[in-house]
Amino acid sequence: MERCIAFEKYDGTNLHWVWNFELGWYAFGTRRDRFDLDEQGIAQFNAAHPGLEEASDIFNREFASALEGVFRENKNYQYPEITVFTEFFGMNSFAGMHKQDDPKQLLIFDVQTDKYIIHPEQFIQDFSKFNIARVVYRGKLTGKFIHDVRESKYDVNEGVICKGGKNINNLWMVKIKTYSYQKKLQQVFTNDWQSYWE
Repeated sequence: MERCIAFEKYDGTNLHWVWNFELGWYAFGTRRDRFDLDEQGIAQFNAAHPGLEEASDIFNREFASALEGVFRENKNYQYPEITVFTEFFGMNSFAGMHKQDDPKQLLIFDVQTDKYIIHPEQFIQDFSKFNIARVVYRGKLTGKFIHDVRESKYDVNEGVICKGGKNINNLWMVKIKTYSYQKKLQQVFTNDWQSYWE
């Protein structure tokens, strides 16, 4: 079994933010779409995605300038374009649905240059001063660990993402969700619950 770092997987909406060396922060969106990160683009995004309206404000307020500082000053990030992946969620978010009056947050879980996704060790080293996914476990990806995550032996709601590989050329990721999250999906989505599973 290979060694890995397991990060908590949060139950929210996956959003990406794109920075360019010349343009600065210029685009953002969900997994399936992309908008300009300007007044008009934000308005279009908000119209297309009710419930996610707070995301761009949180990003601009809490992340944009500090992340740009890292990209411009750290020699590991001398690339023309970098994408930051975040989860947007509140305490009562579930399967991508958000409660309007719930306080929301953004949390970084991956950073990708135009060449590759940053190795998990480097990610922790370079971005731990930001709100990033919590490290739940470091060690071998064993059957026991998978079982313990499924049985909620770790303090996670949805599950974990395990990331490993010796370097950027052989990175791998495995998603493990809890049985309690599976039950919640089955109660809410009945026949369609597997669309929200692993």
